[in-house]
Amino acid sequence: MTTVKQVWAEGALLGEGTVWIAEEQALYWVDIKGKFVHRYHPESGGQNSWPMPEEIGCLIPREKGGFVAGFQNGLAFVNLETDAIEKLGFPESDVPGNRINDGKADAQGRIWLGTMDNNERERTGALYRVDADQSCHKMDDGYAITNGPAFSPDGKTLYHTDTLKKTIYAFDLAADGSISNRRDHIVIADDAGYPDGMNTDAEGYLWVGHYNGWRVTRFAPDGSVDRVIEMPVGANTNIAFGGPDLETLYVSTAAKQLDAAALAEQPLAGALFEVHVGVKGLPPGRYVG
Repeated sequence: MTTVKQVWAEGALLGEGTVWIAEEQALYWVDIKGKFVHRYHPESGGQNSWPMPEEIGCLIPREKGGFVAGFQNGLAFVNLETDAIEKLGFPESDVPGNRINDGKADAQGRIWLGTMDNNERERTGALYRVDADQSCHKMDDGYAITNGPAFSPDGKTLYHTDTLKKTIYAFDLAADGSISNRRDHIVIADDAGYPDGMNTDAEGYLWVGHYNGWRVTRFAPDGSVDRVIEMPVGANTNIAFGGPDLETLYVSTAAKQLDAAALAEQPLAGALFEVHVGVKGLPPGRYVG
């Protein structure tokens, strides 16, 4: 039986952006709507939090230290030790209703991120690639809510999610960062909520959090269901592999828009959970810019 353990009780409005930093043996995650960055150190149980100036969708580690953060109004270098924030710009400054949501770096050190309509209705969001020179390139569009991305272990496949369509796309990813051959890879069943954050393991299987689906699912490379982990909350928003052996799955969740009756049904909504899955994950990519 898989044991799901709550490790951070604070109810995030919209937990997201989970990323494991090996040299610290710590898990970082964000509360988008609460405007916080959190750090959890499993060995000591230590918890730290930093308030942010605006909504923050993701944290991407940098080779040079610190993070790249995806804020509501653009990317920024963030140094949590000094509280320094250096704005880099927003690819959609002409779309004021949009914000950056999920993002990661690939093995070549490029950032892939998605933007979305902050009201979660209009298909004004897009998928972008940010190169080492900080140039930003639109790679796909037509999304209301973007999630992912994730990469196959060989770096030749990019996964990206259209949450409202309940569809995880696969793209062929070339060495130069170009993508092609978008196809429906996984379509989530009607009774399983919406696909949210995801990550791949070292075997090439895709782990997906289900928003309003009460579960995390491991999908085989062919898109079939391999394993389902039942979760104690409905909105499971993002996942990262961590721990000394990268075999612990950390799952962020959300309490956004839950009324008193819904919170009574799932009092742990918004907490951070860990699950030892016995499968090794991949270390996160780091931005080289």
